[in-house]
Amino acid sequence: MKIVFGPIPSRRLGRSLGINNIPPKACTYNCTYCQVGTTKQTEITRRHFYGTELVVQQVTAQIAKLKQHGENIDHLSFVPDGEPTLDLDLEATIDQLRPLGIKIAIITNGSLIWQPQVRNALQKADWISLKIDAIEEKIWRQLNIPHSELKLTTILNGMLEFAKEYSGKLVTETMLVRKRNVSATSINQIADFIQQLQPQTAYFLIPTRPPAISSIQPPTETELNQAYQILNARIANVEYLTGYEGNAFASTGNVAEDILSITAVHPMRREAIEALLEKNQADWSIVQELCAAGKIIATQYQDQQFYMRRFN
Repeated sequence: MKIVFGPIPSRRLGRSLGINNIPPKACTYNCTYCQVGTTKQTEITRRHFYGTELVVQQVTAQIAKLKQHGENIDHLSFVPDGEPTLDLDLEATIDQLRPLGIKIAIITNGSLIWQPQVRNALQKADWISLKIDAIEEKIWRQLNIPHSELKLTTILNGMLEFAKEYSGKLVTETMLVRKRNVSATSINQIADFIQQLQPQTAYFLIPTRPPAISSIQPPTETELNQAYQILNARIANVEYLTGYEGNAFASTGNVAEDILSITAVHPMRREAIEALLEKNQADWSIVQELCAAGKIIATQYQDQQFYMRRFN
């Protein structure tokens, strides 16, 4: 069984060596947008899967191979085909990976964080991402299709408790889906809750690969721009993860590439693009060419013009 993959480049985690500690598709949710596919039977009882010994063995072997080729790793990342906290061996596995001297990250939907044992396991990691797709029960059930015994209020309270205790880097992750959670009401509710968690960064994603349910669609660029403006006014650090991996926020000398990279992370006001062009002694024709090619799109919000990466 291949448990370890990568390293792969990640905007959030640098060079990330993935650890697939859960087989497909053991999960507490049956998210409508999941790229791994549907969860035939959701579950919430934690159990043993591959065991600590096998996971650590494969991670150690892969690191040894990478070192032989002079490759570096920034994070060991638990990003499985299901919910990583279902693994009863998670805490012990982290403990045994510690001597490798590489930071450990976990991407979790947070559905079991109300359990003290789960919070204890997550406390062991250096970087945690919590999923927050909805604050309203009805939307949460429609979008994430959780196990019938899970309660959203209990999960959200568990997240708040964890955030108070956690000393590592905490980020949040929200999938934005058209006609599901992108109304002004939904976005304001999400912003209010994330603000209480005070994460280092709040990431917002859109479906970029075939989802579990074919009718799921990403929001329009106009909806994304509106959501960003609402969120950015309430949360300290908001970024979009749209599947476009460029050199975000870095000046590469290629102005078109810089614009594509930055607008994939967040909308740019017209004057911000003008300043970037001036800095690189370039003119507005570059923006016109990107628009004509369908790579970026102009949108309006509160009488201001913004440019977004076009995703469709």
